[in-house]
Amino acid sequence: MNIRVIAERLDSSSLMNGSGGLTEITIIIDDAGSGDLLFGVVIGAYQNESQEFKYDVIDVQYFQPPKFGKKEYLKQTSKIVFIILGKLRLEPDEPIMICRSYLFDEVFDKLTQLYGANRIRRVKVTGEPQRLTELAYLDEVRNLGYEPLTNREEKRAKSFFDMLRWLKKNPEKVKYAKTGWPRLSRYRMFREIIGNVRNQK
Repeated sequence: MNIRVIAERLDSSSLMNGSGGLTEITIIIDDAGSGDLLFGVVIGAYQNESQEFKYDVIDVQYFQPPKFGKKEYLKQTSKIVFIILGKLRLEPDEPIMICRSYLFDEVFDKLTQLYGANRIRRVKVTGEPQRLTELAYLDEVRNLGYEPLTNREEKRAKSFFDMLRWLKKNPEKVKYAKTGWPRLSRYRMFREIIGNVRNQK
């Protein structure tokens, strides 16, 4: 599994925590794309002291049937997190802050068992770690030929339908969609896209 790296030097050495205060931290782990229709999910990790950022991707197949229903994405998240932590050369007693997303439920328990509850904490990730993880996801989506909406985080519903329209125009790209979501069955145009692609096989 290759770890993708964004080479960017940052000035920040702290992160805003959920209560609005500054918290000195070492490694922050976040995700991007879990609520988006297109592509898999980016898992990113930012190390404060070295200002190093690394990421990898949970392949979209883990958000498609039958793997999505089996929650196999949880194991993939764990694998990626442990690999990235190894690449970042985690030091003894360094704290690890993990996003509150459901994707990290399994790896949070594993890390807590391995390193102890004092080192592992669930947080709302903001600031540069969030920005870099989001940037990595946007770059990956652009590689599909799709241009994300500006400020899509503030326009979740609009972004979803924009991706849906793009898939209708590019039905061959449906293989990059998170088709495991049960709610997609309500959209006739989406069922048609999936049906057309299956008929081409």
